[in-house]
Amino acid sequence: MISTAEIVINDTLAVCDPLGSLYLPDSDTLVVSDLHLETGAAYARRGMMLPPYDTALTLTLLTSVIERYRPARVVSLGDSFHDRRGASALPEASQLQIRALMAGREWFWIAGNHDPDHPDGLAGDCVQELYLDGLCFRHEPLENEDATGEIAGHLHPAARVVRRGKGVRRPCFATDGQRLIMPAFGVTTGGLNIRNAAFDGLFDLQSLTAHLLGRERIYSVPFGRLIG
Repeated sequence: MISTAEIVINDTLAVCDPLGSLYLPDSDTLVVSDLHLETGAAYARRGMMLPPYDTALTLTLLTSVIERYRPARVVSLGDSFHDRRGASALPEASQLQIRALMAGREWFWIAGNHDPDHPDGLAGDCVQELYLDGLCFRHEPLENEDATGEIAGHLHPAARVVRRGKGVRRPCFATDGQRLIMPAFGVTTGGLNIRNAAFDGLFDLQSLTAHLLGRERIYSVPFGRLIG
């Protein structure tokens, strides 16, 4: 059995899942970020060979969370594909799998810096931002502005803690209750420590909590207990 973590973002209940998805029960919406589908293919086009399994593995995880929550709506929070050609280059089996996941539900592709256009050959709405349930969904978090209720991705947050005398680093949801930055969902994505300067000014550090992804549960750790 998995163990999730219930949190509140701008008075909206949300559920953090260990696989890296966010579920909003009031609007029956599932949110994932930074799938980076077809990363291996994108690198191959540049002459760098990576194992070509990232899309299949990421879609297997995506299928798992959609089957777990059976949402009426899915929001993919940008960088769903690793580059502009990712959707058009999808293997037929992957195209069919995505279409099956989209069937019978609303689907929003938030434009990312890697994939600013509507994905070729796939349905759904492609938008820069989406407002829903008192929240604003966008790819990149706003800097130096009031971003209350913002759900963003892009930065691939990760955090380090000491566990049983050893440093452990895991992707995480980062939130201070006013905004949240999602972990990357794609299997080949890296992570950026939330103590990195890229996160400066985005959170109230006194309220900031990292919800680390474990194998079957979420570990919620206050910012002050994290290590660099």
